[in-house]
Amino acid sequence: MSRMLRRTVLAGLSAATLLLSNAANAVEIEYWQYFFDARVKAMEQLIENFEAANPDITVTMTHFPYADYRTKVAAAIPAGEGPDVVQLFYGWLNDYIDAELIQPLPNDSFDPATIDAEFFPMVGAMKRDGSYFALPTAVRSLALFYNTRLFDEAGVDGPPETLDELIEVAKALTKKDGAGNITQVGITTGMTAQDHHWFREGLIRQFGGEPYTDDYQTVNYTSEAGQAALKFYTDLEKVHGVTASGFMDEPQAAFKAGRAGMHIDGSFRIGSLNGVRGLKWGVTELPATADGMRSNYSSYWVNGITSKAEGEKYDASVKFLQYITSDEAMQIWLDVVGELPAKPSVGLTEANANDETFGPFIRGLAYAHTTKFANESAQRQVFVDMVARTDLEGQSLSDSLAQAAADEQKILDDYYK
Repeated sequence: MSRMLRRTVLAGLSAATLLLSNAANAVEIEYWQYFFDARVKAMEQLIENFEAANPDITVTMTHFPYADYRTKVAAAIPAGEGPDVVQLFYGWLNDYIDAELIQPLPNDSFDPATIDAEFFPMVGAMKRDGSYFALPTAVRSLALFYNTRLFDEAGVDGPPETLDELIEVAKALTKKDGAGNITQVGITTGMTAQDHHWFREGLIRQFGGEPYTDDYQTVNYTSEAGQAALKFYTDLEKVHGVTASGFMDEPQAAFKAGRAGMHIDGSFRIGSLNGVRGLKWGVTELPATADGMRSNYSSYWVNGITSKAEGEKYDASVKFLQYITSDEAMQIWLDVVGELPAKPSVGLTEANANDETFGPFIRGLAYAHTTKFANESAQRQVFVDMVARTDLEGQSLSDSLAQAAADEQKILDDYYK
């Protein structure tokens, strides 16, 4: 055998040995999130980047429909199955800790003081007893989406700046058939979507109130401000006729179909709207009051390490969580999903803050409030029922608001006391 051939054979054997060694030492971890197309695409990209930098770790992603997600997680982890790293809504943190589904992040890898200094302050809600239990890649706020084609058709120059202008613009965009039925809403409404956040942290505060006291443990919206906020919201349909409850079933569906002039939604909606053929839209900050008062809602999904992760899987999970909460991952998430970076160092760059699409959401973080939910779905349903009673039962606004407050206070009392 020639010297050159011998070298080639030995090199090939060495490479094969290395590959076998890497395969033998490889660690596989599971990541779970709920299904949302843009989020899945972003995570696929992050996993690819992470595995390229960490060839000894394989990350397998599993996703479920939102409606099934919490049930699947709650069943899998106690059985020693399912994810090593899991995605959860910030409002579920107490439930996940109480059920021992997740474990605290190690302080040597996730230094609390560093996180406090580098992330947006809202992330502090993920801290318990001096340690963080989960961290977000991105945060969310609300903004007003508008259909530029419908604006042009109606001769409206631009989106509304104030709540009063919102009503006038919505009137110009609303269309009805010969029988008076709405065929195109000026603005979508629906407490099942994002409106319960807009009402709670936006309108109530803009009308001079504070939705809760005692660190969100006491309901505080049975006030003149709360009644004024509810009147403004319900008047959109009952007085101004610019919207219709249940129009096309879901508010975002009406906007995607080009049957709504305006729609309030979160920054996470950007990715799906970009894929709607023929839809031309813009986005602006939520309308202010006449005197310029603005308020917004912010939220986020976080990633935590489950109680199932142990040993080498735990170590791999720590590395993976460090990457998906890095500056690089946050920029990728913004570009693919439209959700805002959880660090000011990424979100408040000149390019991002002044971006036509992302900018309104990023600027909204400056005056946003993060609701501390005891049970987000139950508290949302309280507001759904509140509006429904005024529609279906003819209950007065003040009575329905008072009943909603009592119902929600019971939820809070049952949880905290």
